[in-house]
Amino acid sequence: MFKWTKRIILSTTLSFSLLAGSALPLFPAASVFADADTAVSNKQNFSTDVIYQVFTDRFLDGNPSNNPTGGAYDASCSNLKLYCGGDWQGLINKINDNYFSDLGITALWISQPVENIYSLINYSGVNNTAYHGYWARDFKKTNPAFGTMTDFQNLINTAHAKGIKVIIDFAPNHTSPAMETDTSFAENGKLYNNGTLLGGYTNDTNKLFHHNGGSDFSTLENGIYKNLYDLADLNHNNSTIDTYFKDAIKLWLDMGIDGIRVDAVKHMPMGWQKNWMSSIYGYKPVFTFGEWFLGSSASDADNTNFANQSGMSLLDFRFNNEVRNVFRDNTSTMVALDSMITSTAADYAQVNDQVTFIDNHDMDRFKTSAVNNRRLEQALAFTLTSRGVPAIYYGTEQYMTGNGDPDNRAKMPSFSKTTTAFNVISKLAPLRKTNPAIAYGTTQQRWINNDVYVYERKFGNNVAVVAVNRNLSTPTSISGLTTSLPSGTYNDVLAGALSGNNITSTGGNVANFTLAAGATAVWQYTANTTTPTIGHVGPVMGKAGNTVTIDGRGFGTTKGTVYFGTTAVTGSAITSWEDTQIKVTIPAVAAGNYAVKVAASGVNSNTYNNFTILSGNQVSVRFVINNASTTLGQNLYLTGNVAELGNWSTGPLAIGPAFNQVIYSYPTWYYDVSVPAGTNLEFKFFKKNGSTITWENGNNHTFTTPASGTATVTVDWQP
Repeated sequence: MFKWTKRIILSTTLSFSLLAGSALPLFPAASVFADADTAVSNKQNFSTDVIYQVFTDRFLDGNPSNNPTGGAYDASCSNLKLYCGGDWQGLINKINDNYFSDLGITALWISQPVENIYSLINYSGVNNTAYHGYWARDFKKTNPAFGTMTDFQNLINTAHAKGIKVIIDFAPNHTSPAMETDTSFAENGKLYNNGTLLGGYTNDTNKLFHHNGGSDFSTLENGIYKNLYDLADLNHNNSTIDTYFKDAIKLWLDMGIDGIRVDAVKHMPMGWQKNWMSSIYGYKPVFTFGEWFLGSSASDADNTNFANQSGMSLLDFRFNNEVRNVFRDNTSTMVALDSMITSTAADYAQVNDQVTFIDNHDMDRFKTSAVNNRRLEQALAFTLTSRGVPAIYYGTEQYMTGNGDPDNRAKMPSFSKTTTAFNVISKLAPLRKTNPAIAYGTTQQRWINNDVYVYERKFGNNVAVVAVNRNLSTPTSISGLTTSLPSGTYNDVLAGALSGNNITSTGGNVANFTLAAGATAVWQYTANTTTPTIGHVGPVMGKAGNTVTIDGRGFGTTKGTVYFGTTAVTGSAITSWEDTQIKVTIPAVAAGNYAVKVAASGVNSNTYNNFTILSGNQVSVRFVINNASTTLGQNLYLTGNVAELGNWSTGPLAIGPAFNQVIYSYPTWYYDVSVPAGTNLEFKFFKKNGSTITWENGNNHTFTTPASGTATVTVDWQP
């Protein structure tokens, strides 16, 4: 997200001219799209990938003719609030010269590609532009400073030809900065639909936006239904907005994108987002992960619930915070790092789908003048060999520094391929494809003290063992190390780049050795897998008839059976079967959570739990209840007759706790929920305090959901 740290002092607005090519039609000729989808086949599983997050404007200027004119552009990039010229052609150039391939990168996460406002906004005496991509005005057009739709398609095609996936940033939470009382400020948050104005923030008669003031972030509700800083907050309970974003993302899916990073998921209703994700998974499913910002050392039950229930993964801030505490700030220990690995594995239903990282555009860069290069290199090695999908922020491999926005978003200084950080990434990134223990394995601590962590990743008979000594001055003698490595001598994958050594294993017992000060070593063993073993199922949510991809090892080449719970799927419902991947159609079974299993040649695989089957197409409905008074400690929950409403559960599957502060005030409560479209619902509310449940009386409430769009149903508490 794009965050502000200062309040508005000045609000003058300066326009700059539209850029060359901005009038290109939305849909180029059909030939432009040829085979854009086919070069990269698995868009639901990123476990074997390494993501590279790039701020498009700050990477490379490949086409100077599309640079903004006037005061919006700074060719020297000394004013980091202005455009610096980076574009999609620059990315294409670096793809073609193999910068990303040599680094080991297999997925590019680019800035939001949509059209942004053209105004200059004066904050505290400094002009600001939308170089970052988070001030959208039209989600169905491109930002002309990055390129045209043809340029974007060329980027997709070029990346796919090199086996590189493309992830777009996408920010459906808001449009751009706006002031309720001053329509001349910026562009008044106006939203366009392929050039046609839908409405602005002021005089918002169609209720496209929230008008509840700015959030103080005191509660989850406050952050969802109030503005994020001064950004015009979109009302997702509006059918026009719901339809708009379902249509807009389809445009980019049709261009051939492979993934979506969703900005500010903490600040939108989960019910709307789950309904939106269902539409994506029913159309062209791609790996999707959201940004739920957590402060240092924070753990948040709402964050965990979102990751497990929304249908999308998250940027793993819990991972990020602990890695920075241990390697960057020296405020925590390896014991705490291992504890984070253990606790997140227990909390997240699909921990291997969470996106791990050590820095990004919203925080100080990991590398500062005070941080030793070796600590950065160790943090990279840990991230690349840990569970989850690793993401590298552009320039980390060049030791870029920068404290705070905009210094953490400086121009890429070099494309050197000789730095130690580049070398570490290039050696470790390919392991995610060659050793399934890195991509899919479980993690086990094998040797630990406050400064040294030796951990093992294992998947079937495949093993990787990693040893890190963060103490830069004192070596450590490692004795009594037991692993799953078969007997033999193992070379450090990093070839000593981080002072690592070779080891010898005898039946898994490693001969005593000294791990040098500041050393990191990686040892691995790979073996053919003959027993069917599931590593990943994706997407993790869908309805009957959707296609699901199962990745792993040892499936063989002869079609077997896929089980959703006890329901067997065979024959034509399995659309492809390979030794490492199966594609299968979700069967028509009752909605709910299922364990997925594969049987090949009469042998059953492990089970992959927590796969969600929906009741059908989804819509977002706001449930409102009046006059529900509570006592201290009580909260209000919703349950009903479909899986999306908890199937009458009063436990973790129930919906809530409901909100009662912003859209409606106590004793009126509300909650936005993703529910099956065109369905007769029966539901009730109940009060809960610990294990004490108080149901409302009377008959079940009833409501028939719309076939599309959004709706609100309002009832009274039945005393």
